[in-house]
Amino acid sequence: MAENIAYALIFAGAAFCLIGAIGVLRFPDVFARMHSSGITDTLGALLVVSGLIVLAGFSLAAVKLLFILAFLGMTSPTSTHALAKAALQGGEKPLLTGESRESSP
Repeated sequence: MAENIAYALIFAGAAFCLIGAIGVLRFPDVFARMHSSGITDTLGALLVVSGLIVLAGFSLAAVKLLFILAFLGMTSPTSTHALAKAALQGGEKPLLTGESRESSP
């Protein structure tokens, strides 16, 4: 039973990472791309590591994976925020609703 839960978590995490990669390719501006990659890749990595924790059981490896889980949970959103702030300071403007990149000055 635990293996099935672990494999489901790992599969769901891989699916979220794939969806995030598709979003990076399809979204029109840097801010939408960062949102796509920041949200889905963070969730995908957290799900994969959670699945690995379930597979590891109660062991030293699970404790190490918990530290990795906490590290990813803190650093991934922080780095996405830093990238967005740097893009704004660099002069990048977010697209408004209904606006295309060709129509913006």
